[in-house]
Amino acid sequence: MAGINFFYNFSNPIEKQKEQQKARKDALIKKNYDEIYAHELAHKTAGGSLAGNIVIEKNAEGIPIGGHVNIKMPSLNKNNPQKTIDDANTVIRSAMAPIDPSAQDFRVKAQAENIKMRAQAVKNKGVGEKFDYQA
Repeated sequence: MAGINFFYNFSNPIEKQKEQQKARKDALIKKNYDEIYAHELAHKTAGGSLAGNIVIEKNAEGIPIGGHVNIKMPSLNKNNPQKTIDDANTVIRSAMAPIDPSAQDFRVKAQAENIKMRAQAVKNKGVGEKFDYQA
């Protein structure tokens, strides 16, 4: 008499639950990473040579929770205020480049605008002080 082999494909509910949790976590990691990376890439692209590398921060579970791009904030160059103004404009564009600027992005913008105003004042200081006496 030939034996009968039955193959039962029982799915283990605990394993299935673990697989579903892993799939949800993987989807969350991808979603967060993509959103954060797009935001930081906008900063980096607009910041040009003043922008550093993109850094993605993750929590203990490996889920991306934030990111940043260091940007070289200009300092007031009294010998070349136009360069300071140009660099400040680059920082401002970089800070506001993402579709969804953060509170930190607005703080960086404000700081660059302050530096730009000071540089503009230095640049304009001599304007109007020179007269043409050959009239």
